[in-house]
Amino acid sequence: MTVATLNDVLLPAIVGRYAVAGLVVLGWEDAKAFVEAAEETGLPVILQAGPGCRRHTPVPILGKMFRYLAEQASVPVVCHIDHACTIDECREGIEHGFSSVMIDGSMLPLIENIALTASVVEAAKAFHVSVEGEVGVVGYANGAASSHTSPADASRFERETGVDALAVSIGNLHLQTDKAADIDLVSLRAIEAVTHVPLVLHGGSGIPSTMRRKLAAKSRVKKFNIGTELRMSFGAALRASIAEQPSEFDRIKLLSPTMLASRLAAKIIIKELCHPAI
Repeated sequence: MTVATLNDVLLPAIVGRYAVAGLVVLGWEDAKAFVEAAEETGLPVILQAGPGCRRHTPVPILGKMFRYLAEQASVPVVCHIDHACTIDECREGIEHGFSSVMIDGSMLPLIENIALTASVVEAAKAFHVSVEGEVGVVGYANGAASSHTSPADASRFERETGVDALAVSIGNLHLQTDKAADIDLVSLRAIEAVTHVPLVLHGGSGIPSTMRRKLAAKSRVKKFNIGTELRMSFGAALRASIAEQPSEFDRIKLLSPTMLASRLAAKIIIKELCHPAI
């Protein structure tokens, strides 16, 4: 299957009234498991290399790994750089095979965020790479506070940057271990009324499953970033593996159960978003 961009998977999702999972990758084991889950469902997936992943493994290696998995897959796979903060980070991803980048200028004043994002869009265009931007600030559970997305800012940002997808802040939070996010549907509808591109919710792990299904089917939120709940599945499987094999020291054997756990968890998420039960 050809490596996909955000446009390749999110625009059909608007027509089909479903959403696509952006799954946060930390290494080979979960990346492979996520693609296997997508293949088992026959549905697209977005593999995401965030800042932690990129600090752990160099981008040139991640680019080759993501593209290898995508090129072998029977379903569309987007190879996505998540939360890049500079144009150089985006350029590095593009140079090393990523088909999509997210430039996060959300902490900047709006005019600077627009300028930065527009420069990334211009750089990515020549390589047919899609770009996600962010307006408003998505905070962290027990950490930095959020700032809700202004519809007027979202409209101006979309118009002046040319982004392919827009991440917004409407009650979603990063790193929530409980599904306790209170999504502001009034704010979402106001943003939808003045924008046109697919919308993205970071911190998807904290959004209740019923709300994720509702948004997938009945809104323009077409990408949910999911990381924390997948890491929780991975961690639980690893702890159990170590406890069950106290004399084992081979990391491949110890990590094998995490791949099954990650695949099963990812499969549930992918199916939930693509086949909303409303």
